[in-house]
Amino acid sequence: MTTAPTSGAPRPAPSARHGGPVGLVGLARRFRRSGPATAPDEPPPPADGPDTLLRISALSVSYGRRATSSSRAGATRVLSGVDLTVRPGEIIGIIGETGSGKTTLARAAVGLVPPDSGGVAFEGRDLTGLRGGELREFRRSGRVQFMFQDPLRSQDPDLTVRQVVAEPLAAVGVPTRRERAVRVDEALALAGLEADVLGSRTPGQLSGGQRQRVSLARAIVTRPRLLFTDEPVSALDASNRNLVLGLLDRLRREMDLAVVVISHDLSSLAGIADRVAVLYRGRLVEQGPIGEVLTRPRHPYTALLTASAPSVRREDRPLPAQLRPAADREPWPDDDGCVFAPRCRFAGPECHDEPTPRAVAEHDAPARKDPERKDPERSDREECDPEHNDPPRVGTERPAPDHFAPDHLPLDQFSLERGHSVACHHWSSWRDRLAGPTADPRPEDRIDRPETP
Repeated sequence: MTTAPTSGAPRPAPSARHGGPVGLVGLARRFRRSGPATAPDEPPPPADGPDTLLRISALSVSYGRRATSSSRAGATRVLSGVDLTVRPGEIIGIIGETGSGKTTLARAAVGLVPPDSGGVAFEGRDLTGLRGGELREFRRSGRVQFMFQDPLRSQDPDLTVRQVVAEPLAAVGVPTRRERAVRVDEALALAGLEADVLGSRTPGQLSGGQRQRVSLARAIVTRPRLLFTDEPVSALDASNRNLVLGLLDRLRREMDLAVVVISHDLSSLAGIADRVAVLYRGRLVEQGPIGEVLTRPRHPYTALLTASAPSVRREDRPLPAQLRPAADREPWPDDDGCVFAPRCRFAGPECHDEPTPRAVAEHDAPARKDPERKDPERSDREECDPEHNDPPRVGTERPAPDHFAPDHLPLDQFSLERGHSVACHHWSSWRDRLAGPTADPRPEDRIDRPETP
């Protein structure tokens, strides 16, 4: 594959023939004023609360399994009882190892996979009950978009960049060719691409970072309120990774766009996410503010993930060897109680019962980042040159205190806005059972921004 040479830093403005240069902030405001591309006769959805955009409740999903020589046909449960909420202007990270159900959760939330049970409500409207024309109408509204993992496979190789980005506009019913052209150029500008330079090229003539930004432009061209991104930076080098992450962060602040990021890269999430949810074998084992979860995880699996990622290690973080079960321990039966028990050093008799999520009650929980707040030292640079817009620093929240309230509160009484929940019988005691030193004295290991080579 031949990669076309790139020009200098992209100018964040649409083509002059469609109205002249417009700043990025101005474009974002135009997007917000126009709102999502919905049908004019579509009734407004019922409200689910002033601060909730997406609510996933007890969601379970199974995939069919074909019969083999050693097993019968049946179903494999890939998600079990997952609860998650997303608010406007918020970035949620979904982490977990391969096969934990991250992509299935996103696909079920947008209606690409039917759930076995549970509910998905967007803007207060139950999506799991939509069928036929109602489902088609919702999909054509463009209010929820999915950015797929591999841009080269998700983009038609025979179409130009402008045609790729314009495809969703035909589905949502943008009538005129001129209006589509204006919307396409605006979306490309917001994604940090020059429409006049790259608009006539095909995906095969772009670099990996450019293709990823074309996917981002295609996802936001319908002016959505919620965006799911599946491994948006997994195949990019450090500079392109930081660029794409910076674009996502800027779009959520300027467009009030909610973003759900599926990723294996904990350091990337530490740079932009407000909250993080940890999946293991289809169960949501922990969720909470990003700085709190990565700095002081309450579930042993989350601790193992952070201990195995050098870029998010801290001096007081347990080492991976301290979290793995002893070699001479009796094997734990599969599908018996807690799903992590076979790999957990701290599993005990009570772990034969599956733990239920509980809220961690703390005296001083870190406040949520305000997505509308801007750094005055960065605003001018973001306006004129997104190429140098690094992901913002997080991890500046106050660290979680060591002292916990004696009791844990039911989830329905705990603030979902600032809450931290965990599904583990030993969430408050497993650290006391660690063997050996718990520090790896490397002060350069921080979680406050993505690590670069």
